[in-house]
Amino acid sequence: MAEPRRRALLAGALAMTAGPAAAQARSVFDFTLPALEGGDLALAAFRGSALMVVNTASFCGFTPQYAALQALHDRFAARGFAVIGVPSNDFNQEATDNRAIRQFCDSMYGITFPMAALSRVRGDAAHPLFGFLAARAGGPPRWNFHKFVVARDGQGVRAFPTNVAPDAPVLVRAVEAALEGRPLA
Repeated sequence: MAEPRRRALLAGALAMTAGPAAAQARSVFDFTLPALEGGDLALAAFRGSALMVVNTASFCGFTPQYAALQALHDRFAARGFAVIGVPSNDFNQEATDNRAIRQFCDSMYGITFPMAALSRVRGDAAHPLFGFLAARAGGPPRWNFHKFVVARDGQGVRAFPTNVAPDAPVLVRAVEAALEGRPLA
């Protein structure tokens, strides 16, 4: 089967399982996550920005990526870029209390980028945002620190697996492309 056709079929299948909110959304900016500190983290507030949405975990071998995520956020924030962290216990490596997650992020890594509350990122109970991202970028996270770079239009999405560090040249090039309005591929 030709690669473009396979991708189209995969995207269609993922969209059907992503739930009605993801199917009706036109962009990432149509979603709201619960905020780590309580209340809402409306992605509409980032409309026109390039984003990186990443599922995080406090007790994972990849947790040190928090430092590089913060550095990436700081490096490109003035150009209209934000990292959005989404703590998840889908892989059994995250605290189950939002307050403990915030304390960990603050004390260990000085995280200042926006963080969602503990959320599901895969499966039937996944937050609809992750259904939307998965449908556009080849599937749901396979592990913690799976990264989705999102274009300024909120529609273009490119995924990077856990083992691609936030400061890897290929990922930094994708962020720069998102900021400049170029294709993310």
